[in-house]
Amino acid sequence: MNTITAVTSPCPPAGLPVATAPSVRTPAGLVGNTPLLWVGEPFAAPGRGFWAKLEGANPGGIKDRTALYMVQAACDRGELLPGAPIVESTSGTLGLGLALAGNAFGHPVTVVTDPGMEPMMSSLLAAYGATVHVVAEPHPVGGWQQARRDKVAELLAARPDTWCPDQYHNPDNVAAYRPLAHELVAQLGRIDALVVSVGTGGHSAGVGSALRDFFPDLKVVGVDTTGSTIFGQPAAPRLMRGLGSSIHPRNVAYHLFDEVHWVAAPEAVWAARRLARCHYATGGWSVGAVALTARWLAGVLPAEARIAAIFPDGPQRYTGTVFCETYCREHGLLCHFPPDAPQEIAHPRERTVTSWTRCTTVTDPLADLTHTPAVRR
Repeated sequence: MNTITAVTSPCPPAGLPVATAPSVRTPAGLVGNTPLLWVGEPFAAPGRGFWAKLEGANPGGIKDRTALYMVQAACDRGELLPGAPIVESTSGTLGLGLALAGNAFGHPVTVVTDPGMEPMMSSLLAAYGATVHVVAEPHPVGGWQQARRDKVAELLAARPDTWCPDQYHNPDNVAAYRPLAHELVAQLGRIDALVVSVGTGGHSAGVGSALRDFFPDLKVVGVDTTGSTIFGQPAAPRLMRGLGSSIHPRNVAYHLFDEVHWVAAPEAVWAARRLARCHYATGGWSVGAVALTARWLAGVLPAEARIAAIFPDGPQRYTGTVFCETYCREHGLLCHFPPDAPQEIAHPRERTVTSWTRCTTVTDPLADLTHTPAVRR
């Protein structure tokens, strides 16, 4: 959506390398074209592995893509007036993206979060010019997520020209990720399986649907957290942020998924830390959960299968949680070695899962009154 002019430079003097990375005039131009890293031994079994799309290479993470796209689209439609405020609920990464978009398009940004946001993230958002509101109490049914959304509604009512992207239900959140899918096709040529975390449903739906246009037989594996309601499990308190939900985002494309995996916090921590030690590339909760699932998938699919896993962010914001010894000890997250394979259930409502579990029946909890599987289109 953004028109970015790259700087063209003359040929370098003899003996100096030719630059391959673009030079851009605005921070928004740094978004996209992120690298792929092969994750094999020793994280994966000998001769097996997967390709990790390192979205942490964006200035703020994967949601830089959708923040810029949603803001530009709203401006084009006249929904967001010049200089009008932007307000949104976030657990962190979209807040960084909106701060970037606000800088790029000239809008003040307010983010509504909860006490679970890392102090480093709050400080960084403030440094980037965003106003941070922290809700004090969780909603009795919808938890912190609904409490944040209620506060957003209050702020919208107080100033009518304020715009909220509503990332959970905004179709632009899906459309924003088609370029990411196209990057994967250009980088890998063929993709047999996609492993992707599910939170608002945006990047899983956008990347998955675009890749299916190229590869009709693509296997799409969704990764959720225990305690999340997205795929029909009952709501429960969650440590993991960035994936999972206490509500049912309309952007989740249930028909795309061949299977879903729920991963518990200690298992995601083990995988994130193991990645850091083995491959010098890692991220937070979502990355750990996705990596654990992709590692297993690489061991069960044929060796020639080409697996793409999306790592939504990097490790920087998790120094006080995933990579903090004190935090992990206090929450019982250390010394939990995940099994070689997930447990299996036949249907999401079969039982409440508390550790890594897989299900090949994927349903929309709001429409699934008769336990009918979602239909792949």
